Amino acid sequence: MAWTYLFIAGLLEIGWAIGLKYTEGFSKLWPSIGTVLAMVLSIAFLGLALKSLPVGTAYAIWTGIGAVGTVLLGIVLFAEPATALRLGCVALIVTGIVGLKLVT
Repeated sequence: MAWTYLFIAGLLEIGWAIGLKYTEGFSKLWPSIGTVLAMVLSIAFLGLALKSLPVGTAYAIWTGIGAVGTVLLGIVLFAEPATALRLGCVALIVTGIVGLKLVT
């Protein structure tokens, strides 16, 4: 279950990172509520995963999922650049996530 909790925590991190853009500096009520809720739930699921996973591994994977998902959604939702170098760096993060999963 720990890996499932960690994956959910990572997805929620993507949600709150993207949600921050929609809050417009926390000036919009509903996006702000959704963002804060995603933050709290993300930390809660990370905490559940940490019951049985090493903290370094879990934290790195949590932030990695969040970083990769946020970059990809930034490209799709906000027309951020999708250069080869940028995507190559994202691939390196994914490689690190997979590597940590395999050795844990």
